[in-house]
Amino acid sequence: MLRLAWARSSSKNSRVDPARLLSIVLLGGDNKSHSPEQSRDISGLTPPPASDKSPSLMTSRASLSMASGSEGQGSPPSTPQRPPNRLGQERSPYLLQHAHNPVDWYPWGQEAFDKARSEDKPIFLSVGYSTCHWCHVMERESFEDEEIGKTLSDNFVCIKVDREERPDVDKVYMTFVQATSGGGGWPMSVWLTPDLRPFIGGTYFPPKDIQMCWQDNREALESSGERVIEALKKGTSIAANPGETPPPAHDVANRCFVQLAHSYEEEYGGFRDAPKFPSPVNLMFLMSFWSVNRSSTEGSEALQMTLHTLRMMALGGIHDHVSQGFHRYSTDSSWHVPHFEKMLYDQAQLAVAYISAFQVSGEQVFADVARDILLYVSRDLSDKSGGFYSAEDADSLPAAGGSEKREGAFCVWMGSEVRELLPVVVEGATGGATEADIFMHHYGVKEQGNVDMEQDPHGELQGQNVLIVRYSVELTAARFGLSVIKVSELLASARAKMAEVRKSRPAPHLDTKMLASWNGLMLSGFARVGAVLDDKALLERAVQAAGFLKEHLWDAERQIMLRSCYRGDEMEVEQGVSPIAGFLDDYAYVICGLLDLYEATLQPEWLRWGEELQDRQDLLFWDAEGGGYYCSDPTDPTVLLRLKQDQDGAEPSANSVSALNLLRLSHYTGRKDWSQRSQQLLAAFSDRLTRVPIALPEMVRGLMANHYTLKQIVICGQRDAPDTSSLLATVNSLFLPHKVLMLADGETEGYLYQRLPILSSLTCQGGSATAYVCEDFTCALPVTDPQELRRLLLE
Repeated sequence: MLRLAWARSSSKNSRVDPARLLSIVLLGGDNKSHSPEQSRDISGLTPPPASDKSPSLMTSRASLSMASGSEGQGSPPSTPQRPPNRLGQERSPYLLQHAHNPVDWYPWGQEAFDKARSEDKPIFLSVGYSTCHWCHVMERESFEDEEIGKTLSDNFVCIKVDREERPDVDKVYMTFVQATSGGGGWPMSVWLTPDLRPFIGGTYFPPKDIQMCWQDNREALESSGERVIEALKKGTSIAANPGETPPPAHDVANRCFVQLAHSYEEEYGGFRDAPKFPSPVNLMFLMSFWSVNRSSTEGSEALQMTLHTLRMMALGGIHDHVSQGFHRYSTDSSWHVPHFEKMLYDQAQLAVAYISAFQVSGEQVFADVARDILLYVSRDLSDKSGGFYSAEDADSLPAAGGSEKREGAFCVWMGSEVRELLPVVVEGATGGATEADIFMHHYGVKEQGNVDMEQDPHGELQGQNVLIVRYSVELTAARFGLSVIKVSELLASARAKMAEVRKSRPAPHLDTKMLASWNGLMLSGFARVGAVLDDKALLERAVQAAGFLKEHLWDAERQIMLRSCYRGDEMEVEQGVSPIAGFLDDYAYVICGLLDLYEATLQPEWLRWGEELQDRQDLLFWDAEGGGYYCSDPTDPTVLLRLKQDQDGAEPSANSVSALNLLRLSHYTGRKDWSQRSQQLLAAFSDRLTRVPIALPEMVRGLMANHYTLKQIVICGQRDAPDTSSLLATVNSLFLPHKVLMLADGETEGYLYQRLPILSSLTCQGGSATAYVCEDFTCALPVTDPQELRRLLLE
């Protein structure tokens, strides 16, 4: 059937794309929702994850029917570990997870490419990441199977890629998979010609059928792959037309707001029903939109959407009430049952979103949540070198025992566990209630468990509870006849006891890879929260993170960022066998972090390094013809598509971040070329910004910043003097998305004075620290009183 369908599809008269037809034949559909670890699709909206466990994996049987869950399970746990394959020499936690597979894996590199060409074999490319639940399933049921391993190794050159290490490779082949199957996710399986051109891609396929297709229809496959790649080169091209300018900021921002409001879910906040993602890029846009539309109905609505979403997320099960931090996403619309994986990039962006909400609203709960996130990161995702680890897995072994990992096992609770842990009767409580009674009422814990079957299709959470705040502390206190203070103390004590219990449970896998890009995001998180809360410990942690980046991920000799480094067996920082050069996001996110760190500490060394990195980014990635930045080195012959990321998803597009970086740096350095480059970048994305700004909310913020002109806030004074600190505290207390903050300390030989000679004309008035609020260094009258400064900034 497959061979007949393929022969027909690849005939000259066929109008059906062969790769698309093959995915339909193999998967029984368009593969739009086959894998829960979904990539973002081309519409800018997230496709829903599969509602059931993957029914099929790479089976070595020739049949196209789906394998049952018991098939392809590989060796039992008691089987001695096999000798390592080539991946045993790698440092990526994901690659090391596959180092004992009976598959002749190669890492992405010249050795594998040379083998494919010399033996004239197709390449089997498998892409995933170490905390990907469905990647674990595929390994267990496919790559640990001896027969499948032999089939793959005999017929293909097998390459395993960590998508977090090599986002350039992942983006190219994910683009192919999305174009030919209508969707995509991880694990991703793609077959390539020996010259790296894809011809079939998706998630799970029978490898023997692929080999037969290759042998019988090689010419058609190669031709099909070539056509798709050429079409993608044209279809993914992003460039400004000669003389084109950015679209009108007001119109684009209004359209972005309307599109977000249309997808907003009013009851629990967030965007769309389920699965529900935190989407901090949306929230940051909405707060920026509010800041320039404060008196309008739309501005008020934008603020309400943001604050309600952040409140409901903080109350929900997506927020870890025991060990802090946020899980990846919620499987339901009420933020209750999460996918339990924790990612560094989520913590970083949510910390900034929550502290911004505190600036906007003054509500202490938002500051508490921001601090809570950083507590988790400091404790569980921090390396002694100052770097931050990438992620914590969703799966772990159950505390009760067993050899099979379960989703959420580390985080969930049985009602009986809570009762056993909190048996004390609370003095004065209505009805002789115990601590457990009060805790279970407040957090929705039920004896039979509180997870609906719809959120637990595989029965992994049966009888378990995911904590979710069901009542305010005031209502819980009233229900049990206790004071609010008493209940608050009781709940905090209970959470601390539960955290101790967690320490005795088998811990989930920790991905100790340290990525420059995500460390840059986290640097911003610590710097921004530390500045707003005037928390010296958080600022010191931010400085430590910046020092780590410069020591371990900046190659001073080659003048390049490195993508990643790793925690070694002796807890030391290690590099890979072949260090990976940094990509665009490694530069953009780190530069943003350094600018935030400068504004938080006013130490010019971070500004100086940020300027240096921006020069290198421009040299390596800028498209001089069409504007904007390529995601990876455009001269790399092994990367078939020169892509510019045009979507703010789980992480913001590096072009979006760069639009604002360039503008900020132009104000710090006086370099007008960077302001012009920001405009050119925005012009390159003009079509996308005009049609679907919801796909690029972070870039819309950059467009708005260009339109509204950044305020230059110059504080003249000594950095640690009390009067200087009072003025700085005023600035940091406000949400001012369109500003740069700088210190003029009178050291005229210093970095900023050399870049901006006009600073020499701004001096302290009457011997007191003085603030100047300027636009293009045309300044309002100087002020020395913090309240006057506040009034001036809010005008």
